Amino acid sequence: MTRHLLFLTGTRADFGKLEPLAAAARDAGHRVTFFVTGMHMMERYGLTRNEVRRMAGVAVEEYENQHEGDPQDLILARTVTGFSAFVAKARPDLIILHGDRIEALAGALVAATNYVRSAHVEGGEVSGTIDEVFRHCNTKLCTHHFVSSQAAARRVRALGEPRETIHVIGSPELDFHARPSGVTLDEVRNRYAIAFADYGIAVFHPVTSEQTTMAAQAAGLFGALEDSGRNFVVIAPNNDPGSEAIFAVLADLPAARFRVLPSMRFAHFSELMKNAACMVGNSSAGVREAPFLGLPSLDVGTRQTNRAEAPSVETCMAADRSAILGFVQSSWGQKSEAHEGFGKGSAAGRFVEVLDRPEFWELGLQKAFRDHA
Repeated sequence: MTRHLLFLTGTRADFGKLEPLAAAARDAGHRVTFFVTGMHMMERYGLTRNEVRRMAGVAVEEYENQHEGDPQDLILARTVTGFSAFVAKARPDLIILHGDRIEALAGALVAATNYVRSAHVEGGEVSGTIDEVFRHCNTKLCTHHFVSSQAAARRVRALGEPRETIHVIGSPELDFHARPSGVTLDEVRNRYAIAFADYGIAVFHPVTSEQTTMAAQAAGLFGALEDSGRNFVVIAPNNDPGSEAIFAVLADLPAARFRVLPSMRFAHFSELMKNAACMVGNSSAGVREAPFLGLPSLDVGTRQTNRAEAPSVETCMAADRSAILGFVQSSWGQKSEAHEGFGKGSAAGRFVEVLDRPEFWELGLQKAFRDHA
């Protein structure tokens, strides 16, 4: 039976995780719509709404929910208003949202208050910031859960969710990295004017609960990377509070050794990661995609606390210059075996299999706490 699936995306990162699921659902005959908002709509972050527009066979609705510097509670309120109006018009059978962002929380609230069936992707995970609070809120608001690991499934059960609503499929973004990117490294370097062939990748996002120290953290991290003498491709931070302090540090990096980009196409970023010497920063890509690709990574600060399980991931604080320099020196180019703690790159197929089960659509929408103890 054909269903109308509405995917909510607010960032370049969550679209990378939702796109494989949406493509598989589309190819299985379902009607797919993307509600595009958040960073996607902002020129400073590369207008990544164009990434969504390029996806064939899906409908796209765009909505501007913020201006530069807006507080998160205001962004939440605006997103609830805009998404609610669209849901009333589109009447989806299922709303799919990802993770822990403000836009996802807005989507979960709209789904719950309007009794629309909803699915939360990659719930049940831990991290070191307010993102974890938002993530667990989304779990409690949504009716179904597509998680990346058995550990995540256990945490979702601990939040009182019924076993029959929890489906372990792995991390969807690994589906993309598991296949050829479709582009060559030379094409990537030419498109993004990357002058060096030997490079690391650095991505450092703000931590909303540590806004007052983000300038010092960014200065410590990128100062150490500059002292390493190595070349780095730097992806700009997201738009969370504290990003201005990071942008100020990035503006002073020497262009000869640091190529700073607002964003990249997913195929190109995948190829870039597959050929990198290491990854440094606090992006989830460093603790999920990097280990899957055998890429050594250094998780810096608290943003991904307790999220890394792979032996190829090292951790330190941004002020620990010796640890950062030591990692770059010892791990540069040292590829390891692929780590499959977050799946094998088959999440989309499992997602569609679950949608094909009649019982998925027969579960009631009135939630109740399930005490597994």
